[in-house]
Amino acid sequence: MTDKKNDKAFTSLLPIFEFIKPYKVMVASALIALLLTAAVNLSLGQGVKFVIDNGFIAGSQEQLTYAILILIAMISLLAVGTFCRFFLMSLLGERVSGDLRKAVFNKIVSLHPSYFEENRSGEIMSRLTTDTALLQSIVGSSFSMALRSFLMLIGGIIMLLITNLKLTLIVLACVPLILIPMMIFGKKVRKLAASSQDAIADIGTYAGEIIQNIKVVQSYNHEEKEKNAFGSEVEKAFNVAKQRVKHRSFLIAVVIFLTFSAISFMLWIGGMDVLSGKMSGGELGAFVFYAIMVAMSVATIAEVYGELQRAAGSATRLLELLKVKSDITTVEAPLTVSKTVQTDIEFENVNFSYPSRPDAPALKNINLMIPNGKTVALVGPSGAGKTTMFELLQRFYDPQSGEIKLKNSNITQISLTELRHTMGMVPQHPILFSSDVWHNIRYGKPDATDDEVINAAKQAHAHEFIENLPQGYGSFLGEQGVRLSGGQKQRVALARAILKDPEVLLLDEATSALDAQSEHHVQAALDQLMENRTTVIIAHRLATVLHADLIVVMDKGEIIGIGTHNSLLQSSPLYNRLCELQFDKAAS
Repeated sequence: MTDKKNDKAFTSLLPIFEFIKPYKVMVASALIALLLTAAVNLSLGQGVKFVIDNGFIAGSQEQLTYAILILIAMISLLAVGTFCRFFLMSLLGERVSGDLRKAVFNKIVSLHPSYFEENRSGEIMSRLTTDTALLQSIVGSSFSMALRSFLMLIGGIIMLLITNLKLTLIVLACVPLILIPMMIFGKKVRKLAASSQDAIADIGTYAGEIIQNIKVVQSYNHEEKEKNAFGSEVEKAFNVAKQRVKHRSFLIAVVIFLTFSAISFMLWIGGMDVLSGKMSGGELGAFVFYAIMVAMSVATIAEVYGELQRAAGSATRLLELLKVKSDITTVEAPLTVSKTVQTDIEFENVNFSYPSRPDAPALKNINLMIPNGKTVALVGPSGAGKTTMFELLQRFYDPQSGEIKLKNSNITQISLTELRHTMGMVPQHPILFSSDVWHNIRYGKPDATDDEVINAAKQAHAHEFIENLPQGYGSFLGEQGVRLSGGQKQRVALARAILKDPEVLLLDEATSALDAQSEHHVQAALDQLMENRTTVIIAHRLATVLHADLIVVMDKGEIIGIGTHNSLLQSSPLYNRLCELQFDKAAS
């Protein structure tokens, strides 16, 4: 069963050639250069024969000089052909590798979020980098070597047959002895190669997680513990790689030993024929040349065979990722929502469970109408389902039952691009990119002018601290904006949303990371931004939503109360209790 699976994995290399098709001219040019170098290589044997018989044995200096000049001309032609072949094949490998990376990345950014709940980011990154790099080596180098060696092998055997039939039969009789270890050890190399790639992915995943959470690691003094744990992961990968290298090295050593042993035996028989006058020294020299060529070709094929076995695992992993279909897609004929229609949002009997937790409902029978231009606040304890409603609104997930409507249209019938363009999100924990301020704010509107970016920053009360950065708006913020404080990051994220100018504003307690003074100014900016705009707020601090048009109280995935602040104080025990806890604590 395992062997069948491995054989299937090996054939998975074939679809990779779909990425080579667009570069037919480059491939054809490389093949012409390859055929040229193969022909010259095969002709060198006759050149050796000519030099020996007409130069050394004939004892003619003129003929020797002439023969050497011809040999040099052939070698020069070989060098030019080799340059062209190597350059074109290497360039092809780089191009195909780049196309593969783009195809994989394009697939990754279009996948549904639940895919990333079930698959580790480190493993996905390994596919994007390590696996594609290995395939680049295969296409740009190993494939060329394999094809060249195959031509040398076939051509060399033909020239051997032409030069001396008896000695050729001796060489061919040894071929099965060489192929058997290739087949046996090749399967082992293939299995170990797949395990080695998985181990490398584990290393990347572990290291990425530690680096991302380095402050937690250091605050708990776990540096030594993590060093030891990472060392163990590295050793696991090394032990797998050690087995792979051992089997592959043994395969190459056995092939070389058997091949050159056959040549030595053949050389002894040929030497006897030269001594008895049955063949000339030049014929024996040419035969030895071709025999060595055949032997080196077999050895190269054996080595490349191991690389191909290893690449089969990478190809399988990449193709599996490329074949994944996103659960969240745009219908073939999406509805075009008119800009003049009011931006009402409606939840109708929505039920939802996360794919990773199918037995734990996150939302149960949600019915909610959010009128155009109104501010609606979602309040409740952690795990009530507030953030889940935001995720369903943006179609990161689809509900198992029920409908969510925007402008009287089911959001599953609206294109994802149009739907998400309608909304602007400011999360509680802002996400910034490893770039400068310009890029991070302009993410809300990529074609925005510098003046528009600066104006958005001013409205978010971010302009002053940005100006004080070393390079102002051109300052690099570090990974995830690590060079900014929590409040500064929040204001940059708010500026991004202001720049986008969405019809629907989603605020996940957008002022939670600000100090009192900044919160006052940013809240004023938010009040202006929210004016005549449909706004949904996740509120952890009830003081920020006392004046919302509608407050929705949630608990355990259900809506248990809807109304204004004053009405909910009378009708909702949970809301009343939350207010008592927060306001009494604030007063004390």
